[in-house]
Amino acid sequence: MKVVRLASEALAEANDAADWYESHRDGFGRAFLAELHRCLDLVAEHPQAFPRLADTDPRLDIRRALLNRFPYAVVFLELPDRLQVLAVAHTSRRPGYWLNRIENI
Repeated sequence: MKVVRLASEALAEANDAADWYESHRDGFGRAFLAELHRCLDLVAEHPQAFPRLADTDPRLDIRRALLNRFPYAVVFLELPDRLQVLAVAHTSRRPGYWLNRIENI
C-alpha cells in the first residue's frame, strides 16, 4: 500500500468544503471529512480501481475517486513512491483547474 500525500492546495480545498458544509448544517462538515478519509483509504488500498482521466497526458497516471454523499472527487496521481492528491475538487465547478499543480510535483 502506497502512502497518500495531499498537495497543500488539496488540503485547503478539503478544509474549505468542510467549513462550508459545517456552516450550513451542524455536523455535516465532520461527515464530509469522514467520507473524504474513507475515500482516501480506498485510494491507498486500490489505486488502480479508479478510472484514469481521459483528458490528461497519457504518460501520467491521473485518476479520480468520487466521494459518496458529496459532489466531490479526489484527483490523484500515482507516482512510484506515493499517491499524490492534486485536488479535492467539486464535480460541477471549474473542470481541470488543478492541472497546473502537476508541474509542482
